[in-house]
Amino acid sequence: MRRRGDLEGMVRASSIVADVLRLMRDLIRPGVSTGELDRRAEKLIRDSGGIPAFKGYRLSSDYPPYPASICASINDEVVHGIPREDRFLEEGDIVSIDVGVKALGFYGDGAATYPVGAVSPERARLIEVTRRALYVAIEQARVGKTLGDLGHAVESFVRSQGFEVVRTYSGHGIGKKLHDSPHVPNFGIRGAGLVIPPGLALAIEPMVNAGSHRVRTLEDGWTVVTEDGSDSAHFEHTVVVCEEGPKILTLWEETTELGSCAL
Repeated sequence: MRRRGDLEGMVRASSIVADVLRLMRDLIRPGVSTGELDRRAEKLIRDSGGIPAFKGYRLSSDYPPYPASICASINDEVVHGIPREDRFLEEGDIVSIDVGVKALGFYGDGAATYPVGAVSPERARLIEVTRRALYVAIEQARVGKTLGDLGHAVESFVRSQGFEVVRTYSGHGIGKKLHDSPHVPNFGIRGAGLVIPPGLALAIEPMVNAGSHRVRTLEDGWTVVTEDGSDSAHFEHTVVVCEEGPKILTLWEETTELGSCAL
């Protein structure tokens, strides 16, 4: 089980993540640049005593450092879209915002996909199915369940709705490291993989494509897009597994879809 100090750090970092996601919800509209969103997010993180976890982050020594505080991925961009001052949101777009924060030596990580103004019914449905897939996943984050149970539940739900989960990228453990073991795929076999113990902290993040699950990375070394040009959506919460069930640390929206245990 995680120590109380660990949980205090993760709760603090995750609460800042939730604040940023609420701010993004309020700021996103046609005509705003992703660069402005990034600046506002970084200011809130630092004013709250946190450090932007993504800024300067490297996947490996072969990758360029990530240049921003959030990821802003529009339409067919799956994850890791780089904010720019000259990239303006347009009516009907969907944009996925991913935020990581370090505070008190621990990390929180969360993401959400937002409509920009009025969006098509197809895009609205993609957002809603992906959001629901996150809670389907979290419901499986219980002591004695397996990561295969979690992945199987997500993939089964998403495919039943006519969409596909991204298989190249996954959720992850989180704590003193932003990306820690175990990997948390959004597909799997029931009963397979790690048996979930109490105290495990996970960043659970379904990435769902309207078309094929296949993706590719652009020349900037970061931005991941769908291979077929279809739309993509992304939701993520940092969760701690309690004996009584999952505790969501990055909850930024009101929801009745899942209870949340006390720490």
